[in-house]
Amino acid sequence: MKPIVAITAGDPNGVGYEVIIKSLHDPHILELCTPVVYGNLQVARHWAKTLDVELHGLQWQPIDDVRKAQEGQVSIISCYADTTPIKPGEATPEAGKAAYESLKRAAGDLQQGTADALVTAPLNKETVNGAISHQSSAFSGHTEYLAHLFGKDDRALMMLVSERMKVALVCNHTPITEVASQITEERILQKLAMLDECLQIDFRIRNPRIAVLALNPHAGDNGLIGKEEQQIILPAIEKARAEGKWVFGPYAADGFFGSGSYTGYDAVLAMYHDQGLAPFKALDMNGVNYTAGLRIIRTSPDHGTGYDLAGKNQASAESMLHAIYMAVDSLAIRRESHELRKNPLPFIDRFDIEGRPRPEFRTFGGPKNKPREV
Repeated sequence: MKPIVAITAGDPNGVGYEVIIKSLHDPHILELCTPVVYGNLQVARHWAKTLDVELHGLQWQPIDDVRKAQEGQVSIISCYADTTPIKPGEATPEAGKAAYESLKRAAGDLQQGTADALVTAPLNKETVNGAISHQSSAFSGHTEYLAHLFGKDDRALMMLVSERMKVALVCNHTPITEVASQITEERILQKLAMLDECLQIDFRIRNPRIAVLALNPHAGDNGLIGKEEQQIILPAIEKARAEGKWVFGPYAADGFFGSGSYTGYDAVLAMYHDQGLAPFKALDMNGVNYTAGLRIIRTSPDHGTGYDLAGKNQASAESMLHAIYMAVDSLAIRRESHELRKNPLPFIDRFDIEGRPRPEFRTFGGPKNKPREV
């Protein structure tokens, strides 16, 4: 049975519907999964007409329960009223409420186990907060919202992924004036643990090599322009290495990306949002936002609502398409990983953390002084 991928439509005034409709034109999507869009059928039809495209080769099937989704077709669950005003490129309270209701409904189905993976189109945090101002806690983003529902101890890890690199963050959407106070040894170790586990279980990378960036320019210059590297980041790296993780750094961010050093690692842990995501997007604007540390698979395109492009039929669907493919792939890999870990074979690592052969092993055969079986 193909997995059910829940796709939230995001802000109806942005490019969410456009990139979803364009992505679902890919002929291979229905071969890999059963997509269910959480939004509104009338709004989807409005956008299809605006963009002058068909919704899909098959008629989108309106359903009221994800369990009614059928393989070989695109289904849509209407989560808000047909009368929701559509104003392309505008940030409105109605759009914020619509985006939130779509996310809430889809997340609920993931909690119930009736959907298998989640792909989220972009929303506007300001309009969402305006729509849910009556609630006790503010909405600070998809990552934080989903961490509360599906994370370990309400924690999750924001990571952007492309063929070039994977970049994760210690601080997500944190004001720059508060970043230094949130860089703690405990937090870095938590993020490293989530990143290491995600790379192994969701991306099938054994013993991943992780680079950790410094907080200050020139990695603090031995304390001359910042002591966080010496007092916090380096001790965290050393503890992670003592636990057997292949972690390196801290590296000054400018030289690390400028020299291409990122190509020698499976992932990078940046201290704050723009430190990691600015170089990532400069190299690849079609990456995928991947949330690690959740008990579900969640992906998203790595762009925002795109108000400036809304209604102009100019938005690229490549990142959204990659997000759907990655959700399906990571779900399959995770399930395979859990199956294999039920009765694991004993593993002997013949190499140390620097990649050198351990002295007790020869280049060929087993440990020294032990006859090689023929």
